[in-house]
Amino acid sequence: MTISDLNETEYIPYFKGYIDNAKGLKLLPGLQSSYNEAIDFYLSIDANKLSYRYAEGKWTIKEIICHLIDTERIFCYRALRFARQDKTVLSGFDENEYVEYSKADNRSIKDLLEEYQSVRGATISLFKSFDDETLLSKGLAGTGQVSVRALGFLIVGHEKHHIRIIKERYL
Repeated sequence: MTISDLNETEYIPYFKGYIDNAKGLKLLPGLQSSYNEAIDFYLSIDANKLSYRYAEGKWTIKEIICHLIDTERIFCYRALRFARQDKTVLSGFDENEYVEYSKADNRSIKDLLEEYQSVRGATISLFKSFDDETLLSKGLAGTGQVSVRALGFLIVGHEKHHIRIIKERYL
């Protein structure tokens, strides 16, 4: 399934910008290619920049990487629950609190990227297990309904959003 198959009833308007970042992609190849691009990009960043903040209160690059890992885990958890037809309304999360308590700046880039690799591998395995019918399953999370496949494209689009921010504001 490609992103062009996705319709706006599968996600809340807040997610549209992230979804748009995944335009032209197929889900599984998109998850793999965005991972490859991200790893290459993160490894190209000078070590001195990894703990840089472009303004007070803004996250460091290490914190952004940890935020992407956390968010991917949460989106996969939601995808699994919805794929299994769990009708429980899932709460949102405060990404700023997650980052505050992540201690990402105390970790090496090697450690963060190893975790990222593990999480993305698990994400790809999870989404490979879903058939077309399962990918259309929906559930309620945060402020609205989202489909399993929209969550997969959100992972890719969210990552592309943050990489663009890093390039524009940090490097």
